[in-house]
This record gives sequence, C-alpha cells and structure tokens, in this order.
Amino acid sequence: MSPLTIYLAKILGLYCIIAALAMSANKQRALKTVSEWVRSPPLMMLTSVITLALGLALVVGHNVWSGGALPITVTVVGWLALIKGLAFLALPPTQMVKLYDALQYERFFPVYMGVTLGLGLYLSIAAFSA
Repeated sequence: MSPLTIYLAKILGLYCIIAALAMSANKQRALKTVSEWVRSPPLMMLTSVITLALGLALVVGHNVWSGGALPITVTVVGWLALIKGLAFLALPPTQMVKLYDALQYERFFPVYMGVTLGLGLYLSIAAFSA
C-alpha cells in the first residue's frame, strides 16, 4: 500500500472521528450551526470552493481504484468531496435549503454522525495498522 494512501487515510479518518464526536457532544449547537450555514449564501460559497479544492486535490493526487478497500475508500471520499463541492457551487441557495430540508438532518443526525464516525474509525484503524 502506498505511503500516500496511508497518510490520507490517517488524516481523513482522524478528521471524521473528531468532527463526529465534537458535533455529537454539542448536538444542539451543531444542528443550529448547520441550519444557519446552509441558509447563508456567502458561507455556502466559501464552503463550496474549499470542498471543491479538497476534492480536486484528493482526486488528482489519489485516484486509485485497486489495491484493496483502503485505497478505494480514500479515492471514493475524494470523488464525493469533489461532487459535493460542484453541487454546492451549482445549486442556487433556495435549492440548497430544499436539499437540506429533504435530507432531514435534524431527524437523522445520529445516523449521519454514526456513518461519519464509522468511516473515520475504519480509515484510522486501517491506516494506523498498515
């Protein structure tokens, strides 16, 4: 397995763990922040540009579709970040609010945090034990 895969998996894994735990520990603050953030066009634009840049960096630097689950997972995360950044840029603010409402973030918050935590644990355990 390449050192780049291990490095990126460590960073992404730790980020997901920290974000999921911090947001879960401060659930009401996290829910309020995300709700206000999605309704703020300037913040959405900033987030779009940053997410797009990170997604592009991952896709250009690590577009690996073989070699096991870890490299493929890192690649998929990169592509998802790229697609998310593009979607945030392409969707008008009113559509972003509709998408947020449709995802029922408040209702499914534990599920979203669980998936993020699970991804983080997988990436971290696999990377730190490689």
